Amino acid sequence: MLPLLLSLLLLLSTVATAEAQTPQEDGDARFWEVWNAYIVELVEQELSTPDPWEPLNRKIFAFNDFADRYALTPVAKTYQFITPDPLEAGIGNMFSNLFEITTILNDLLQLKFGQAASDAGRFLLNSTVGLLGLFDVATPVGLEKHEEDFGQTLGYWGMGSGPYIVVPIIGSYTLRDGVGAYIDSYSDYVTDLNHIPTRNQLWLMRNIDNRARLFAAEELITGDRYTFIRDAYLQRREYLVNDGVVVDSFGEEDWDDEGDWDEE
Repeated sequence: MLPLLLSLLLLLSTVATAEAQTPQEDGDARFWEVWNAYIVELVEQELSTPDPWEPLNRKIFAFNDFADRYALTPVAKTYQFITPDPLEAGIGNMFSNLFEITTILNDLLQLKFGQAASDAGRFLLNSTVGLLGLFDVATPVGLEKHEEDFGQTLGYWGMGSGPYIVVPIIGSYTLRDGVGAYIDSYSDYVTDLNHIPTRNQLWLMRNIDNRARLFAAEELITGDRYTFIRDAYLQRREYLVNDGVVVDSFGEEDWDDEGDWDEE
């Protein structure tokens, strides 16, 4: 008898609930369902867009481009004109050799112990035989140069790049690489110098030398300058984080099986 009464009560409550569900409530429920789906779609679009702050980035880029064109570029062109090519190459080698410290530390953080040993050997050889890095004597003996920074280390451990950011004066970053650059500054010998005049002179010289090295690459820029530089930066960072491993699906469907080619 008791089970029968419970069944009747359950049935009555179900009917009462169905009767209590007014058309307005149905409409409200449908509204919130559509609204939630819309918000989820917006969030997914935001995460999948590499440059969600493009309007602001373009304004900062225009400022940086103006400053570069009328301040840094003339100085870099003068530096390139008056400096003999061998000396210019040597200055670039010297600053590149100082960056090896950062590379070695990030090798270790990424558990690349063999690469860390190679880069340490490269640094020691260029710092001694190569006269503080003025000459690159490590590459000819097989010690290949690598580039590792803390932004790549964060990417190695699975952190996403985050949105693209243009920083005033400094230039292009992603959120992840901006954080990484700040951490790397602690291993930068130039910025750690206590003698302020020497530190400022070396910092300025390094930036002038870096700018002079970009003139050849600038000739490749086509179309919208902002878009070209942004895409080139993002592609290079992805290349470095993945250690040069690029997934290319071109022709994958046609040539995924070598046996098909052999049979033809």
